[in-house]
Amino acid sequence: MGMPKLLLATKNAAKVREYLLPLQGIPYDIVTLSDVGIDVVVRETGETMEENASIKAEAYALASDLTALADDSGLEVDALGGEPGALSARYAGEGVSDRERLDFLLSKLSHVPWEQRAACFRCVIAIATLKGAVELCQGECHGIIAFEPRGEGGFGYDPIFFLPELGKTMAELTIEEKNEISHRGKAARRARQILERYIRSSD
Repeated sequence: MGMPKLLLATKNAAKVREYLLPLQGIPYDIVTLSDVGIDVVVRETGETMEENASIKAEAYALASDLTALADDSGLEVDALGGEPGALSARYAGEGVSDRERLDFLLSKLSHVPWEQRAACFRCVIAIATLKGAVELCQGECHGIIAFEPRGEGGFGYDPIFFLPELGKTMAELTIEEKNEISHRGKAARRARQILERYIRSSD
């Protein structure tokens, strides 16, 4: 009997790469949706990141017959009352490019001064098991919305998320640097503890 499989339930290849680093060496055979031939699209119908992550994890665990890890992450901007939050991916509308999404957000902050541009990246991970249990964990990263995009790395809002302590945007970090401080890296390390507990309890 080999290692149990863990499904990374995302179609975002950049997210998969970011998860493989903090989950390295975990006693699971990590597989992706394409590895197991699943192309089901699970709609994010929840109103919170917690709901969306749970919906995806449960649906993909059911579809694959595997323990599934799914997340929902978003950017919460103080000057916008916490928007875009759970709507981060769809904030500028459906089917827009990352650049259009950045431009839309920046236009909403065009008159907001530097000291009022505080923001938080938040990632909620849901782990769904075949027994129907769902566990949640999360990570946060605090920064400031820059006036213009910088950097080629990462994805989503990374080029405008400035980290004062590093003097760089999230998109200017290496994947290793990003993993150390990012909302997703922090949440993934908490998820790792949950997954290792499952292994211990099944021994």
